[in-house]
Formats: sequence, structure tokens, C-alpha cells
Amino acid sequence: QVQLVESGGGLVQAGGSLRLSCAASGSIFSSMAWYRQTPGKQREFVARITSADTNYADSVKGRFTISRDNAKDTAYLQMNSLKPEDTAVYYCTARRTSPVVDYWGKGTLVTVSS
Repeated sequence: QVQLVESGGGLVQAGGSLRLSCAASGSIFSSMAWYRQTPGKQREFVARITSADTNYADSVKGRFTISRDNAKDTAYLQMNSLKPEDTAVYYCTARRTSPVVDYWGKGTLVTVSS
């Protein structure tokens, strides 16, 4: 059974940092990514990591870093210089190939106070 468990969310002041973790289990994943969502808005892409590269939303470039520990099958999102507009529920997603299936975690709340 595939499971994705996020952790690391919380309350932080603007300019601060948080590190989110996503522990994956139950399959082999070709890529992992983070998305975020605020009430009334669509879920938006934040960052993705594959075996070849990483990519980021323009809004977080230079501030967020995605990484992955393959031995632990865990992805991380290091978030620096946080802004109030980064406040959202952050979701981890992992893609399994053959067949292609995207799995989602339940999310972790990040609140950035001004």
C-alpha cells in the first residue's frame, strides 16, 4: 500500500525558514513534487525533483530547495525567506511509472505571519 506522509509544517514569521518532509513507501517513484493550496484557490505547483533535475515555480525560485534522500525514499522542501503569501497547505505527490499513477499525501499546513 502506497503511503505519503508529510511533516514539518507550522507557524513561522516572515523571513523565517521551515523544512517539510515527505516519507514515501509502498512503491518505486520516478519523481516527487510539492504543491500547495489556499482556500478558494486551485492547487498550485511548487517544486519537482526527478533523477535528472529539479524545477520550481517562479514564485519560489531562489528561496525554496527540493531534495530527495533515495535511501529513505523521502523528499524534502527547504523553504527560506518565507513570505505571508507562502501560507498554504503543502501537499507531497509522488509518481509511479508502469503504469503511471500519481499519489498524494494529506498535506501539512504552513502559516507565515507578517
